[in-house]
Amino acid sequence: MDNQTKKQKQTEATENPSIYSLQLDEMKEWLVEKGEKPFRVKQIFEWLYEKRVTSFEDMTNLSKKLREQLAQSFSLTTLKTVIQQTSNDGTMKFLFELQDGYTIETVLMRHEYGNSICVTTQVGCRIGCTFCASTLGGLKRNLEAGEIVAQVVKVQQALDETNERVSSVVIMGIGEPFDNYGEMLSFLKIINHDLGLNIGARHITVSTSGIIPKIYQFADEQMQINFAVSLHAPNTEIRSKLMPINRAYKLPDLMKSIEYYINKTGRRVTFEYGLFGGVNDQVEHAEELAKLIGHIKCHVNLIPVNYVPERNYVRTPKDQIFLFAQTLKDKGVNVTIRREQGHDIDAACGQLRAKERQDETR
Repeated sequence: MDNQTKKQKQTEATENPSIYSLQLDEMKEWLVEKGEKPFRVKQIFEWLYEKRVTSFEDMTNLSKKLREQLAQSFSLTTLKTVIQQTSNDGTMKFLFELQDGYTIETVLMRHEYGNSICVTTQVGCRIGCTFCASTLGGLKRNLEAGEIVAQVVKVQQALDETNERVSSVVIMGIGEPFDNYGEMLSFLKIINHDLGLNIGARHITVSTSGIIPKIYQFADEQMQINFAVSLHAPNTEIRSKLMPINRAYKLPDLMKSIEYYINKTGRRVTFEYGLFGGVNDQVEHAEELAKLIGHIKCHVNLIPVNYVPERNYVRTPKDQIFLFAQTLKDKGVNVTIRREQGHDIDAACGQLRAKERQDETR
């Protein structure tokens, strides 16, 4: 899509907010303003999240007038599926087009314990991690809560065809969730609500690259949401090379905020640690990592990185991955190695969108 076409789409895009952005009380307040009975909110939420309709006209137990008012005030279908890839292991990757022409990615991963969906919170990203395809092109804009919710709804609609269900959600797609904190928090409340998508708090995980003020704020929310931190390095020098955010939010200060979170909530933290060949994957790095985090309530998720053509990092050999994990275990650190999925499709976060953007400019 060229710039002129994108500008045209942005002009044509509806200014109505996504109905998926509304929490129950907000929907109820809107109904009362329109002279409707508050009980209608339950009917509307049922159409949205249980029956997953694609048109307000399909909400047949609502009056024609109310359906018209909903259509005039809100957008329902905000995502268009541009590409849908399915891996041999069942992983599904979606490239969705927003109403303003921008594209985002969403991934469905199949596990023994159920179907997990990884959602995106921003169009692009400003954090600038040197290993990530999501940062290519920078940050374009934040997503509305409803645009994040719609990702889950769209994937669930795809699963409806095989009578499957989204059982867990991870907020680890394109963008930094804590850089879009308010919309991210609203999204969490909507998908967790029993009249919404009814996904249990302990089946939801949010990840941050380390925006320290928001970690303190998130701790004070006292939610039962799982919390993960993209660490990727055992010391300040390596982390600053991999993650420029470390220059603004220093590693020692990050660790203090994580300790605050653990003390405040009583919940453990997961450290995401991507292994990059020859950079952070040696035994001495594992020993240093154990020294950094071994005293706190945590778990380490080792991630064999997917190759991104635009980046120069190489994969860590399997025997080195196992050695790294064993070194942590020997030091008393709880660790798992993430099972690799979607290897035969554009698996790395932001990779499918980056490829689509390259195609646009050819």
